[in-house]
Amino acid sequence: MKPDSGDVPRAVVLVSGGLDSATTLAVAQRDGFECYALSFDYGQRHRHELDAARRVAGALGVRRHIVLPLDLRAIGGSALTEDIAVPKDRSESDMNSGIPITYVPARNTVFLSLALGWAEVLGAFDLFIGVNAVDYSGYPDCRPEFIEQFQRLANVATRAGVEKRGRFRIDALLIESTTC
Repeated sequence: MKPDSGDVPRAVVLVSGGLDSATTLAVAQRDGFECYALSFDYGQRHRHELDAARRVAGALGVRRHIVLPLDLRAIGGSALTEDIAVPKDRSESDMNSGIPITYVPARNTVFLSLALGWAEVLGAFDLFIGVNAVDYSGYPDCRPEFIEQFQRLANVATRAGVEKRGRFRIDALLIESTTC
């Protein structure tokens, strides 16, 4: 959602280090937001993405980039946070059925919650996340209905929302994309 003219609006952008979040950050900046990047060191096995997130945030010149430590290995339940084999070469039909072992329980719910807290501190009302149609075929917290409901929650669960200082928006620019 493009900001109105006037003061440059702030946005919190979830940046994983992958192509989707890098694209989302670039589009948010192109659309005139002052971007604050938030990444999570959640105990994920693919640690190279955090290095990529740092490089992307640096290259795009975000106002601030936080890599927040949050060890989800204590919860487990995913091939991304436990010593569980990550499936390779899955067929398209396999990817379109069921929730994969790479699902991290409630990950985007947790990430968006923390991004929302930081946004409220910053006076930012836009939160950007790089979910897409390929993700939501298997991940419940990447689906349009989740994004819509989280946005509703954001506007009733925060001081800024209750006091009507602004309306929080969850900007999932790639939500209908199947090419990322």
